Amino acid sequence: MHRFDLRVYYEDTDLAGIVYYANYLKFIERGRSEWLRALGFDQRALKEETGTVFAVRRVEADYIASARYDDELSVVSTLDTLSPARLVLVQRVMRGEERLFEAKVTLVALNAAGGPTRLPKPVREAYAALS
Repeated sequence: MHRFDLRVYYEDTDLAGIVYYANYLKFIERGRSEWLRALGFDQRALKEETGTVFAVRRVEADYIASARYDDELSVVSTLDTLSPARLVLVQRVMRGEERLFEAKVTLVALNAAGGPTRLPKPVREAYAALS
C-alpha cells in the first residue's frame, strides 16, 4: 500500500468550487508515480535503460463524493493483481476517512515501439514483494 497526500487548489475545481471530475485521474496518476518512485524506480531511467514505459489500459472509476477547494486529500494505492506484463491497482482518493473516489486501474508495459512487453524484472519483483 502507498499513500500520497495532496491539497486541492483552485485550478483543480470547477465554477462550483468542487474538484472537476477528470482531475481525480490526475491525482491517482501522481499517486502511482510516487509509489513507483518510493519503490526506488525512476520512470525516465526505466525508459532510457530498458525502453519500457507504462500505459493505462483500463480504468473503472466510481465518483462517490465531492472534494472541494483547499481540501487535504490522500491517494491510497494498493496492488490488486500482478502479472508479467501488467499491474492492476485499486486507488482511492480519501478526505480523512471519507472515500471520495475509487478506481481500478490496469497498467501495461510498452516497449520503445509502443508494443506490449513484460514489466522490467526489478519492477515485478518489487511489487511481488508487497503481496
